[in-house]
Amino acid sequence: MAKPNKKAPEKSVDIYCSKCRAPLYKYKKGGKGALVKCFKARIVKNFTMTPCVCPSCASVFARETLIRGMPVFKMIGGKVTYK
Repeated sequence: MAKPNKKAPEKSVDIYCSKCRAPLYKYKKGGKGALVKCFKARIVKNFTMTPCVCPSCASVFARETLIRGMPVFKMIGGKVTYK
């Protein structure tokens, strides 16, 4: 399968916990669709102490997995929002 583009997209989004509105990541998102997965290589700033766990309310918002041979955080539906 094809790997994601080597060059990161221009658009940067802030990802927040839906429960407590704590910032989780600053991420280079490509496309207009919903946030389904975050490639670890595209995360610009990480506010979490433990991977996939909100630092404020300790809720699990994603799962670590491999997609197209790259490590990603696969988001759980409704657990995160982004602007």
